[in-house]
Amino acid sequence: KADLTGANLTDANLTKANLTPATLINANLTDAHLHGADLTRTNLTKANLTGADLTDADLTHANLTKANLT
Repeated sequence: KADLTGANLTDANLTKANLTPATLINANLTDAHLHGADLTRTNLTKANLTGADLTDADLTHANLTKANLT
């Protein structure tokens, strides 16, 4: 279980990454490439996902409390 709390992953290429069940609280994922990523049970509380590509990403049971999905 990866703890990436507060990580800066701006423009990161995480295409098809397995991030289950990672902790990404307050992480900056602005413009991140998460196409097809497995985010099952991932904690994305207060994460910044502005402009992130979540196409085909699995967000089953992910915690998106106060996440920015603009």
